[in-house]
Amino acid sequence: MITKCYLLDTSIILDDTQSIIFLWQDSQNQLFISDVVIEELDKKKDLQNETGYFAREFFRCINSDSLNESIQNANIVSIAKNHNDFVQEILFKFEEYSIPLTLIYRPHYKIPPQEHSYNDSKLIEIARDYNLILLTNDISLKVRTQAQGILAQSLFRDRVENPSDIDFWHCFEVHKDSALSDLAQDERFSKLKQWSLIQIDEMDNTDSALYKTGKKIFGLKVGREFVELNLDEILKVNQPYITPINLEQKMLYALLTHSQNNLTIATGSTGSGKTLIALQAGITLVKNGVVDGIVYMRNTITANDKEAELGYRKGDESQKLGYFMYPLYSAINFTIDKLQESSLAKRIEYRGEVNGIQKQAATEYFIQKHNIEIVDIAHARGISIGNKFVIFDEVQNASNATIKLIGTRIGQGSKIVFLGDWAQIDHPYLSKFRNGALSLLSKALKDDFIAGIQLRQTIRSEVASWFGENF
Repeated sequence: MITKCYLLDTSIILDDTQSIIFLWQDSQNQLFISDVVIEELDKKKDLQNETGYFAREFFRCINSDSLNESIQNANIVSIAKNHNDFVQEILFKFEEYSIPLTLIYRPHYKIPPQEHSYNDSKLIEIARDYNLILLTNDISLKVRTQAQGILAQSLFRDRVENPSDIDFWHCFEVHKDSALSDLAQDERFSKLKQWSLIQIDEMDNTDSALYKTGKKIFGLKVGREFVELNLDEILKVNQPYITPINLEQKMLYALLTHSQNNLTIATGSTGSGKTLIALQAGITLVKNGVVDGIVYMRNTITANDKEAELGYRKGDESQKLGYFMYPLYSAINFTIDKLQESSLAKRIEYRGEVNGIQKQAATEYFIQKHNIEIVDIAHARGISIGNKFVIFDEVQNASNATIKLIGTRIGQGSKIVFLGDWAQIDHPYLSKFRNGALSLLSKALKDDFIAGIQLRQTIRSEVASWFGENF
């Protein structure tokens, strides 16, 4: 095994501090970090968002007691001496791991100060002088480095090449005279993971031909058995405020309200109804006494912000979060509009106007009535969310470390659904081939504990549809 020497960019650490363990490969590789990255992490550690959390997490794993006496690599020591650099081995300690990182501190860089990408240029200089592979998820930095003839790579953990091919539906043909329970004996069915979505086409025959009757039966694989879902009956019994209008939405609602399902990933583009249906399912669970309330979380990365710098927005915490909770408010307001249209009693109950951003009378009443709570993911550390239905929106803009942070907060009696559009990426270090939504979808293909569904049907205006298809 050839040892590789990686210089870590800030993006690698902020994506997931545990990437250090992955890269180390049980001491097969050498890891380096520069003063530039330490400085950038130090500036971010006080941010009250996930970026600040992961910066603090890195420093928690490195402390003053982790300094080693000297560098054993004579070549590194020689290069440092020639450039008047200070090098020191520090230890990254996480659980049973104690991983050496070589810290390179350069008092005076050759490159003159510049307004744009000065820190990136410093990293490139270090990578060149020490003959290191610059590891970064910042594509612009990677391209600049490679353009100068220096090795640069990205970390492709959990990369999915063909996300649109991920499918949880499986179709079977069953004769009308056969018992549905016999499906469990089908070899193809037995190989499916739990929570696979099943469509059965009923078959019949004449003396000479076998044909489809046109009747379709839907259900899930739960345990080793096929469990039929009468989707329309489920909706009739639960009477959600907003009725799912297509098969995908109905199946998502049935999945989220299933008594044995506690973890779901649901993806789909804008207009597929992810948040709206998740909200209806949460309200049903609250009404039926399955959970005490609904907790809504959304990643605070936006198309305009390089990172989720929530603290710099105006207002108190609730007002700041309001900027990012529009999908929830939109779903609530759509629900209220339909309720107001349904009867005079509802118009009286939900009196007042609604607004997508600033919570006004009807919206505020709806939130209180259904015990909906909004939680900033940056403040999730140290809390436990028990007996709640948790909706985590925009998961495609979350790293695996963020997903782990939220997932480990889920307490007894809680259910959680992750929602997102894997193709709509605003995070600076993620892509449509590598993001939190795809990580969860990939696990849902193999792991019996998590259910998954991709919503492919969208309900958009003609204008929105035109832009979606043509741009």
